[in-house]
Amino acid sequence: MATRHAEPILVEERQAARKTTAQPPYLHSSSAAMRAIEQVMADIAPTEIPVLLIGESGTGKDAVALHLHRSSPRRGQTFRKYLGSSATPEQLSLNGASRDPGTVYLDEVADLPAAGQTRLLQSLAEHEGANAAPAPRLISGTTRNLEEGMRAGRFREELYFRLNGVCLRLPPLRHRKEDIPGLAEYFLARYAALFGRPQPALSPQEMRALEEYDWPGNIRELENAMKKAVVLGGEVFQIVEAAAVAEPAPEAAVTEPAPSLSLKDAARAASRRAERELILKALARTRWNRKRAAMELRISYKALLYKLKQIGPEEAAGD
Repeated sequence: MATRHAEPILVEERQAARKTTAQPPYLHSSSAAMRAIEQVMADIAPTEIPVLLIGESGTGKDAVALHLHRSSPRRGQTFRKYLGSSATPEQLSLNGASRDPGTVYLDEVADLPAAGQTRLLQSLAEHEGANAAPAPRLISGTTRNLEEGMRAGRFREELYFRLNGVCLRLPPLRHRKEDIPGLAEYFLARYAALFGRPQPALSPQEMRALEEYDWPGNIRELENAMKKAVVLGGEVFQIVEAAAVAEPAPEAAVTEPAPSLSLKDAARAASRRAERELILKALARTRWNRKRAAMELRISYKALLYKLKQIGPEEAAGD
């Protein structure tokens, strides 16, 4: 069963490698931190040294791993991606075809169970020596602190130093906001072409909203927002604002809905709350200049006044 499960992953990754022809702008950064990483990547890509990628979810570890493979002498061979939590003993043996060892990317390597860590160490030892079978290039990724895992006894120290030939720490998007315009334009162009839709043009206000948002989901969240903007007709500002206010409610405010509340009523209530938050944020940004806020929200001044009357006199009055 495990063997049959492994093959679709392999096929999927080979297809992904073939389809990825345009180099993403993750690797053409305006930020100093990413430019330094790009230089190290250029130096290590042609080598066999193991690479450890550390970064929050959505920071582009998969794209970096694939780029290292495609920039290496193994670019014509297979790129295999396995999850640490579900990697099988066969996958951890690293025994690719003798003519196609390729690259193995172990995603979330911190989730490797103890038995998997032992098997991987054994496999690395088996591939050493002049008469050993050709070994794949090994790249690992994690969102967690492996050093803390070692101190807690969850991750083997010997394996950590085997994987950590070169460590690249990918910064979160909130620490490289100068890259947001280029990434946003890249994703808008990509999905406009993919879906056969016009590419939305970002206004200065929309770009400012993108740059002010912290993007907790990092590049992946930005990509999804731009995809929605293409599909929904370019309402980028509203999409970003909706993401910014979509925070979990405090536990004390969570109550069970009344039995008579329908799904449609719940959706309307959620829409009203989101609309209220968008209006109040726009007013705060414009220092309660209602005409400017109406322009930012892309509604008429009269419509804004009507909505402010619905919000209530105290909040609509501002400070």
